[in-house]
Amino acid sequence: MAKEMKDLERDSIDFGTSKIGPLFRSIFYPTLLSMVFTSLLTVVDGIFVGQGVGSDALAAVNIVAPLFLVTTGIALMFGVGVSVVASIHLSHGNHKAADINVTQALVVAPLLMGLLSAVLYFGRIPFLRLMGCSSALMPLALQYLIPLFPGCVFILIETIGTFVIRLDGSPRFASAVGIVPGILNIFFDWLFVFPMKMGIAGSSIATTICCAMASGMVAWYMLRRSRSVHLYRLKLSRTSLYLTLRNIGYMSRSGFSSMLGELAMSMIMLTGNYVFIRLMGEDGVAAFSVACYLYPIVFMVNNSVAQSAQPIISFNYGAGYEDRVREAFRLSLRTAAVCGLLATAVLTLGSTPLISIFLQTGTKPYEIATAGLPLFAASSVFFALNIAIIGYYQSIEQNGRATLYMLLRGLVFLVPAFILMPQLVFPQGMWLAVPVSECLTLGVILLTFCKK
Repeated sequence: MAKEMKDLERDSIDFGTSKIGPLFRSIFYPTLLSMVFTSLLTVVDGIFVGQGVGSDALAAVNIVAPLFLVTTGIALMFGVGVSVVASIHLSHGNHKAADINVTQALVVAPLLMGLLSAVLYFGRIPFLRLMGCSSALMPLALQYLIPLFPGCVFILIETIGTFVIRLDGSPRFASAVGIVPGILNIFFDWLFVFPMKMGIAGSSIATTICCAMASGMVAWYMLRRSRSVHLYRLKLSRTSLYLTLRNIGYMSRSGFSSMLGELAMSMIMLTGNYVFIRLMGEDGVAAFSVACYLYPIVFMVNNSVAQSAQPIISFNYGAGYEDRVREAFRLSLRTAAVCGLLATAVLTLGSTPLISIFLQTGTKPYEIATAGLPLFAASSVFFALNIAIIGYYQSIEQNGRATLYMLLRGLVFLVPAFILMPQLVFPQGMWLAVPVSECLTLGVILLTFCKK
């Protein structure tokens, strides 16, 4: 076992001299596997809850899901931020600064998440009301929410850790951090929901346990196996605390648009929940939850493209190798286009069997989802290209442009689309709101890019 763990770390990656194509693929495939299995933490919850507890429980999980996405968004903000900043430091040979940034991200971000979790715990009922939870769903939502709070802290350690491990030149071990807990989550979900009959709470407990295991893998790697990036003993003097806050702020700005990407998914769920429950009741929310469970997989697949290109682009941008930056960007665009088209095809052609995994056939939520999911699937290709381009701007520290485009797709276009589309065509307009938002955002990006 020890030999296998060592082999996972010996990837020997040189961001400045290796050929871009093989370098990108050596990071992309492990990252893709890790992202897919990480997204299973949510998807498997939905499958076992929908089949083992019922459609109301599935709707309750969908009410709580924005918290999970906000947590992942904060984790991505720090993960992308520290990866961009540390990559540039490493390209200049400043290993000490990179180590300090990594340690600050792994310490401060989980502490902040712990404080936020404590606040939400004491205000859990108003929080669920804000999320659009009805009185009928409140007991189930509370059962799922409370065990999830500790898991939120572990998610930050896991996500930031995978960025750092990937930057350290060990993408296969970073992949294992997502894959191993993802597989175990499937087993624990089955065990807690079916044989132990713990209901919706069992699914939440399984997620928290697996996130804790992933955090343990990150801690083990950083303490025992890291090579070029290490933990650094932080000082508690006033000057050191000031510098820590300054560095955290800089990392947050660099990764802010990544957090907005997850918040955009939260807005999709939050706004969609309000629209569906107002126009179609609990059956509508249960149907919409199927799309909300499948969409994170699409997000993770395409996010893996951006995350795989990011350390390559950031390192070579810091080193001044412009040709390598452009080559990596073009490759990420081509890969994103292929992934987006494949996701659209799978969600469209396989909509019926996918929906039947979550919902009982012949039920009202099943019928609503069957009619709407193929329409929702049209967003995938536009979304894939948007994420790749936004990731590029993050990697070269054009944070304002990246943030603007994330705001367009996650708020400026999305909310009006959810309001107006159902009035133009009902009920198809509710499912077409996200594709319209992504398409308009891509149009703005391409128009701006071509003008520049």
